[in-house]
Amino acid sequence: MGVTLYNEDDGDLTVLKGITVAICGYGNQGRSQALNIRDAGVNVIIGNRDDEYRVRAQKDGFPTFDISEAVKQADALFLLVPDEVQKDVFTKQVKPFLREHSVIIFAHGYNIAFGLIIPPSNIDVLLIAPRMIGIGVRECILNGEGYFSFIGVHQDASGKAKDKLLALSKAVGGLSKAGIEISFEQETILDLFTEQGFGPASSQIMMKPIELLVEAGYPEEAVLVELILSGNMKHSFMNMMDLGIVNQVGLLDERSQYGLLSRGMRYKEIIEEVLHIQKGVLRHIEDGGFAKEWERFPSKVKFKFIKFMASRVGFGSLEKRVRKNLGLPEVDLWAETPYPTEEEIERKMRLQRELEEFKQYKEF
Repeated sequence: MGVTLYNEDDGDLTVLKGITVAICGYGNQGRSQALNIRDAGVNVIIGNRDDEYRVRAQKDGFPTFDISEAVKQADALFLLVPDEVQKDVFTKQVKPFLREHSVIIFAHGYNIAFGLIIPPSNIDVLLIAPRMIGIGVRECILNGEGYFSFIGVHQDASGKAKDKLLALSKAVGGLSKAGIEISFEQETILDLFTEQGFGPASSQIMMKPIELLVEAGYPEEAVLVELILSGNMKHSFMNMMDLGIVNQVGLLDERSQYGLLSRGMRYKEIIEEVLHIQKGVLRHIEDGGFAKEWERFPSKVKFKFIKFMASRVGFGSLEKRVRKNLGLPEVDLWAETPYPTEEEIERKMRLQRELEEFKQYKEF
């Protein structure tokens, strides 16, 4: 299947001359995108309810408004509120105030792909979906690394949607590595499959060997450090990203390579079983079954119960106990993530330059 890739040269920022971009939702993703777009020389305003996120936007020097007022003033609108409230926000605070040939940009295709939001036919509807966490969208531009994005045109009412897509993608940093053109449906299915097909299989493959080794009498602290907490797996994944899944094996010593390659064949039948499950997961996503399941109220109740139990029984309790014994800090997932200072960015870049020298050596 062919694909179209876009880079920085494909985006023309003069297309955005004289327009106002509204960022609706000033969380980490919204803040990062707003700062990047402003740095590109585009006029940016923020639409957000009156809370701590609006205060943060004001401290960052942005004009701030209620979402409906921001929509009235905007020529292009990034709708970056969470998917769970997006339909309600769009229906009540966005749709009534959209002008003909306005542009609305989504960072995730879910609500459009499954028909939960149906935009008016007289506006442009674009997808700019960074493949990067919120803070990374800003940090990767500041440190020059760049990031990949999925981009696409869902609806072209103005006849100029593609030009706007490429210009806005460039402004937000989405062409800094490459903008990969796909549909809202494809982006959504890829995202959901990563969450439901790849993620669960990977986590089970990590958790079960830990339980096996603990049951075999090895200290649980030593097991978690060896397999997870040492950070060795993190470096392996970074090497996969930099060199490729196959090529990164060459960084290991020959004994490690032999063990990895020779024993890998023993898992062939099991992997076929996993693949069979994953095919079912993919079909359930593609035919809209998961979206229907998630939108029903009982699924929300089921989710809360599963989430509550996950950290209190089985592997969750083991991991919690080990982290406490090792003196590792508890992480508040709801705490505001600070953005790196210029000094931190420069220090990180110096460290990266030094670490590049190690890539010529094998790991022993």
